[in-house]
Amino acid sequence: MSRPSKTDAMFIDGPAGKLETLVDYPANDSAKKAVAICCHPHPQHGGTMTNKVAYTLARAQVSLGLIAVRFNFRGKGKSDGEYGQGKGEMDDLRAVIRWVRQEYPDYSLWLSGFSFGSWISAMVAHEYDVDQLISIAPPVERGVFENMEHPYCDWLAVMGDEDEVVSFAATENWIESLHPKPDWIVMEGAGHFFHSRLVELREILEKSLTVKANALAEV
Repeated sequence: MSRPSKTDAMFIDGPAGKLETLVDYPANDSAKKAVAICCHPHPQHGGTMTNKVAYTLARAQVSLGLIAVRFNFRGKGKSDGEYGQGKGEMDDLRAVIRWVRQEYPDYSLWLSGFSFGSWISAMVAHEYDVDQLISIAPPVERGVFENMEHPYCDWLAVMGDEDEVVSFAATENWIESLHPKPDWIVMEGAGHFFHSRLVELREILEKSLTVKANALAEV
């Protein structure tokens, strides 16, 4: 897997103060005109932008030639503020999207997230012209997706069938209820955090998204 040619650490203005952010850039010979924002898992359960699954998501996106943006929700790492019960974190994501739109106005926008982060990104996606949504282990059994407006964009969902945190059966039923349905990939024997399966997860993401990434106009 190709590593970023450069990583910038910065702060983005958010509704509760500064949001600590990492921006990974692909090598120039693979760069596409797209920015992928990745949302980390639950901030009250140790989730940060350096979570291994969030890191894997970002690295897969960089390998595909996209600029990958990770950020800490309010109250995590060096980000200002306190946990916002989900609504605040959605506002944080909106602030990051505004920054991306200002910095890269003609680039395609991809949103992605793991667990809690997949909920945040999916709930906000319908508000924007999102080219691709990626949901890793969405926490559907908590009822948080009940009021979600379908994003009507290309959508990939990935989950392990031995997830010990999120109900696989509930997630599969939810996927089947959606019209149109996301592309649904099940990793047999994988748990919620994909322990010892992160390389496989990255390869699945790259294989599943290569055609979409290659269709993007090159810089």
